[in-house]
Amino acid sequence: MANASHHSTWVRICHWIVTLAFIALVFTGIEILMVHPRLYWGEVGNDLTPALFELPISRNYKHGGFTEGQPFFQTPGSPVSAGRTYDIFNQNGWGRSLHFLAGWFLVVSGLVYLLFGFIGGHFRKHILLSKKEFNWSRMMIDLKDHLRLLIPRASGGPDYGILQKISYTIIVFLALPLMVITGFTMAPAITAAFPFLLDLFGGYQSARTIHFFSTIALLLFFVIHIVMVILSGFKKQMLSMTFKRSYEKETDRNPS
Repeated sequence: MANASHHSTWVRICHWIVTLAFIALVFTGIEILMVHPRLYWGEVGNDLTPALFELPISRNYKHGGFTEGQPFFQTPGSPVSAGRTYDIFNQNGWGRSLHFLAGWFLVVSGLVYLLFGFIGGHFRKHILLSKKEFNWSRMMIDLKDHLRLLIPRASGGPDYGILQKISYTIIVFLALPLMVITGFTMAPAITAAFPFLLDLFGGYQSARTIHFFSTIALLLFFVIHIVMVILSGFKKQMLSMTFKRSYEKETDRNPS
């Protein structure tokens, strides 16, 4: 018999829109970062100010190709200007445009997911831990099973284990919102209307750095998620998250 528990149609649609949007955001985000592979903390940062760290991802990494710095004012601590002495990598235009477009696809589908998730009880039934699951021993058992790659076979529905629920809760209610809000904070048009965002994150550059680390966390989750899908039964997982009828036929032929 087919499993009675299935992913709802709206869950599957939102899942794939968010997934494709996230892939586009990662691709364009890397391209944007290649133009200026330096991260800072605070309000401002540029090639002539100290960075928290640099990423060796383009020829712009620690290039040092500047003429002698010239201060704007004859006062201590004056901003300094200098010209570049080499051909900088710069493909910002199309990257930023596509990044912004993909971001709105993620935001809109994410809001739909949150709305239906709360109204329909999806989070309460499938994502958030129940009282009896707040058990340290059970959490440790689930963690050890995952570390030993003892992954339960695909059920065709949102029958998540404790570790999965914790991971999805962090992603849905913390990592994704943090990435989106810090992304908004880097948009001048948005901070002009909501200037408190800059205060919230300690400045534009701080928001950019937090945005980077939240994206890394999501990318790590994405890779682990793909591995878990493969280990638990790739074909059944893909069928259950795409074509429910196909999954039902599959499980009818191969009951577990």
